[in-house]
Amino acid sequence: MVPLSILDLAPIVEGGTAGQSFHNTLDLAQHAERWRYNRFWLAEHHNMPGIASAATAVLLAYVGAGTKTIRIGAGGIMLPNHAPLQVAEQFGTLASLYPGRVDLGLGRAPGTDHAAALALRRTLQSNPDEFPKDVIEVMAFFREAQPGQAVRSVPGAGLDVPIWILGSSLFGAQVAAGLGLPFSFASHFAPALLHDAIALYRHRFTPSEFLQRPYVMLGVNVVAAETDGEARFLASSGRQSFASLRAGRPMQLPPPSQEWERDPTDANDPTNQTRVSFVGAAATVREQMQAFIDKTQADELIVVSHIYDHAARLRSYEFAMRAST
Repeated sequence: MVPLSILDLAPIVEGGTAGQSFHNTLDLAQHAERWRYNRFWLAEHHNMPGIASAATAVLLAYVGAGTKTIRIGAGGIMLPNHAPLQVAEQFGTLASLYPGRVDLGLGRAPGTDHAAALALRRTLQSNPDEFPKDVIEVMAFFREAQPGQAVRSVPGAGLDVPIWILGSSLFGAQVAAGLGLPFSFASHFAPALLHDAIALYRHRFTPSEFLQRPYVMLGVNVVAAETDGEARFLASSGRQSFASLRAGRPMQLPPPSQEWERDPTDANDPTNQTRVSFVGAAATVREQMQAFIDKTQADELIVVSHIYDHAARLRSYEFAMRAST
């Protein structure tokens, strides 16, 4: 098996609050540290009633203060919403507080809808095709400041903050390959171009001062429980939420429902074709996970578990780690 990491969205469950979700996020991170997960990432989303991780760097500071060894980071920061200097300052601050533990994943999607993107930026004139240039600018702010440099990141300059490129298409794969950076693909919600993207990334990868060989981390949904049937039932929460989001009606994470329970291996179910998911008891998840790793040759998996009950979510992540060892 390969290393496992966690991607958390600080989910707000139906009837819950953002404050509760933050406490649950820290509790999950502390458990993940004990279970020896490799890293704990949070994702930037806006205007989503079921996701509380909008102020990603702020929440990472909270998680970092409550943990000791696990890597923390963004999966990711959406560059169209931020000036490169702001990103370098925020993650320079995190790296100063938690040296040797901070990752920075960068994406070019807005992480929200059109109206919220306008509210965030005050203009929609930014060009997503400028993403490679913005990434290079962020990287430059982390280099040692030079004499006479007009603008420097304080803190940030001279700090070691590994940068990842995130993507769900061929564009991100090309950027990561060209810059010699690790690549994380969002197969947990958009797997259509998964195999094409990782093939392109590996073929075009150029060794850099940061990375000598390609490194691929793939996002996967995992719902693990004592039995396959219990796991399918728990997975119905994420299924409802995902379907509602696809329909343009984002919602708080609902409780599980037998009405939404499905066989995750049914190829005729269209919702099973729009994301990579492993659902079942630990032995079932292990078999599914190993088959996926064999097929993709992933270097690492980053796990998302959309589960309504926090205790059940913790058990799912514990079972997932057991399945990988």
